[in-house]
Amino acid sequence: MYTDKREKRKEDVLVGRNAVFEALRAGRPVDSVLIAKGNSGGPVRRIVELCRERGVVIKDVSSVKLDAICGGMSHQGVAAMAAAHEYVGVSDMLHAAKERGEPPFLVICDEINDPHNLGAIIRTAECCGAHGVIIPKRGAVGLTAAVDKAASGALEYMPVARVSNLAATVEELKKEGVWVYGTDMDGQPFYETDFSGGAAVIIGSEGKGISRLLREKCDVVVSIPMRGRITSLNASVAAGIVLYEAAKTRIRTGGGKA
Repeated sequence: MYTDKREKRKEDVLVGRNAVFEALRAGRPVDSVLIAKGNSGGPVRRIVELCRERGVVIKDVSSVKLDAICGGMSHQGVAAMAAAHEYVGVSDMLHAAKERGEPPFLVICDEINDPHNLGAIIRTAECCGAHGVIIPKRGAVGLTAAVDKAASGALEYMPVARVSNLAATVEELKKEGVWVYGTDMDGQPFYETDFSGGAAVIIGSEGKGISRLLREKCDVVVSIPMRGRITSLNASVAAGIVLYEAAKTRIRTGGGKA
């Protein structure tokens, strides 16, 4: 029985030079553009220029990998991963907090690569009353269809900002009076921490945790004490524990609404 190979493609993949170019030109949210190595002709050069204008991440990949991603369709050396939802600016999050009469409550994801983890963190952030989630443009998963599915509808309500430099963003947040809380095994117990006031909680990557530069910029580093033989938790599970502790503190001190 004949099966259309297009059925095998992920819903968030745009295939071919024209499809990618027009999506970029129309301002459609695009997570990243994948270009086969050695493919740099005229049409591709225009796509690269548009990516740079719009701050879209460009990734050089092998033709074999591109074939697999595109499910066998003719891609002409170019494909794009369309974002499942539009990104917002960090300033939009701060404005939303002000409109709600609450000190900012933000979540910063430091190079989370597992879409299921990012989706779960976004879902938890929405449920506990955060004003937004911040992710980096490079070295991390974006708002793919898998993230959207894992978030279980939370992307419709939880703003997500994608920034070029997390360290610079942290510095800007601190200028706005936001305290930055890192999560690491060497920190103070999370249940002994005061999260009231403007707060941004950094969740480290699955393998490496928080980067050294971001850790140095934290005002407070908190940990989740381990009582068993395993020394760490899944990133989204750790996020859920710390974020709900922060939400509890904020509700008790009037920093968030019950």
